[in-house]
Amino acid sequence: MFPRTLLCLAIASGSSAALADTVWLKNGDRLTGTIKLFDGGKLLLQTDYGGAITLDWNKVATLESDRELLVKQGDFIGERAKSLQRSEDGKVILANGEEPKMVELASIQQILKPKPVLEDFVWKGNVDLSFDYKRAEKDTDDYDVDFKTQARHGSWRHNAKGGYNREYQNKVETTDNWSAEYALDHFIDEQWFWQGRLEYKHDNVEDLRRQRTVGTGPGYQFWDNELGAFSLASLANRTDHQYANGGKENFYALSVKWDYNRYLVGKNFELFSSGEVGKPLAGVADYTLDAEVGLRYKVTDWASLNMKAQKDIVSGSEGEIDETRYTIGFGVGW
Repeated sequence: MFPRTLLCLAIASGSSAALADTVWLKNGDRLTGTIKLFDGGKLLLQTDYGGAITLDWNKVATLESDRELLVKQGDFIGERAKSLQRSEDGKVILANGEEPKMVELASIQQILKPKPVLEDFVWKGNVDLSFDYKRAEKDTDDYDVDFKTQARHGSWRHNAKGGYNREYQNKVETTDNWSAEYALDHFIDEQWFWQGRLEYKHDNVEDLRRQRTVGTGPGYQFWDNELGAFSLASLANRTDHQYANGGKENFYALSVKWDYNRYLVGKNFELFSSGEVGKPLAGVADYTLDAEVGLRYKVTDWASLNMKAQKDIVSGSEGEIDETRYTIGFGVGW
């Protein structure tokens, strides 16, 4: 009985080793684990001994995997590889059941696990919540919910975000607003893209009740990898304002949007900032600003704590706004 148990353990151990992905580095080191993603010059390897390890692609000599992976080279068309086989330094063999294909590592732009229907579909996002209950001379109840999500397929990227904020002081409503935005990016090459976006803001308390903005323009993706992302977009916009007294106005403006995040300390912390600053082409308003900056601490693979500062300014118009909010809360991410 005992020898048979040892035999079963040996077989199981050998099977586990065979199923592990292997990465050989140019310095002679060999790492085993599961290849999760390669994008933006960074290879993410999930290991049992060190968690998620991020490797510079230019330090990789070759690699192998028994799993089916989608390998993209230089364009937006991916090739399914039934497995990756070790080759000479700087190359890897794609095995597809036909004649094996040897490719240069330098030519590979992305490696990821194929998804059904949309093979190269990548979806990420987070939802942040914060609540503030204060009982003093002025009782304050403050609720804040924000979400942000992004989906990428081929040369298209979908971006959506929104938020809801409500506050009471001594049971009197002092803040009640929500916003939503959708932007669609079409990548012309690996870094340049064209964006079209639609944004709507609604406020039940301030004089400026509704803001609608439609815009389009070019953007540039400086980087987007496992360690973070940074992009800028320059847009030409039309904005419509509607006020509490029934008045309306519209104007055209130029704006610059940014979206930045950077993972720190082994991806336990995330520094992030996003926003938009705009200048109307007519004298309707001096300038507009809608921005946030924050820090997120990862408690588990999906849960996090966050601190944020948000600024919203509409200067020089009939319904001027100058609001700053600080929130601390928790969230979930994927």
